[in-house]
Amino acid sequence: MRIGIDLGGTKIEAVALAADGGEILRRRVPTPTGDYAGTLRAVIGLVAAIEDRLGARASVGIGIPGAISPATGLVKNANSTWLIGHPLDRDLARLLGRPVRVANDADCFAVSEASDGAGAGARSVFGVILGTGVGGGIVIGGRLVTGPNAIAGEWGHNPLPWPGDDERPGPPCYCGRRGCIETFLSGPGLAADFAAASGRSLGPAGIAAAAEAGDAHAEAALARYEQRLARALATVINLLDPEVIVLGGGMSNLARLYASVPRLWRRFVFSDHVATRLLPARHGDSSGVRGAAWLWPATPDPGPRSRPSAATARPASPAASGKGRRAPPRRRRR
Repeated sequence: MRIGIDLGGTKIEAVALAADGGEILRRRVPTPTGDYAGTLRAVIGLVAAIEDRLGARASVGIGIPGAISPATGLVKNANSTWLIGHPLDRDLARLLGRPVRVANDADCFAVSEASDGAGAGARSVFGVILGTGVGGGIVIGGRLVTGPNAIAGEWGHNPLPWPGDDERPGPPCYCGRRGCIETFLSGPGLAADFAAASGRSLGPAGIAAAAEAGDAHAEAALARYEQRLARALATVINLLDPEVIVLGGGMSNLARLYASVPRLWRRFVFSDHVATRLLPARHGDSSGVRGAAWLWPATPDPGPRSRPSAATARPASPAASGKGRRAPPRRRRR
């Protein structure tokens, strides 16, 4: 049995998968925003609840909105900023009493969709998260590409390509730069763009509904979003030339993207023909958590079963955690 955990900014979701990938059980809890120790307790509590319910011990894979740095062994690049600078995988391994694999959430999404999702059977898949943040993952020949810096697929923190005068220098990003793709193509980015043009506050779903009802400002905001997404994905095609691009995250629910964006990206792709397919995620919001479970390709013997104690979940001391020492190379990213 495998347990996958999607550690998001607002919720932490866990799923137990059987050996064939079938879902056995699912649980979710709110994310203790800003509280690292509380986040550890929440993850451990989810694992304990699932294992108690099913009476079995499992491997544990976790998707995070960031990456474990190959240089330090600490979380970096996380928009859930309270995770940054902590040895999350080692802390959880210590508290759970077993190895834990941690990967970038967009990588987990890409693994899931390339394995048995919308990209199944394709030799090259670029998985895209368009949600609170913007991320990407690359799967080639069935293998996740991570890179020596653990940032493969990190397209959201490149500048928006071919920007217009009204798009420069662009909105500020939490990474310290301006005009990142994430600031335009995330859900909050769309909402901010609509608010600036209309003087009204609506979320992405409200903007989509308003556009369907004939609201001119909402329609214009979605048209700008589609054009920006086409430009951003055109650079991915120019660089990777993937067979399939799969969209996930809340913005992927805009059905119009799958017709409009491929039509618009033709202008920017350096080819006379674009065969790349743009598809919605087959597993929807479940893809990230499923991909986290699949970080363990086969369930190892996790050792004697013992219930992890959420009450003991606290950050390890620098000496106990190895903070500041160079960690051995590890699987994962962002």
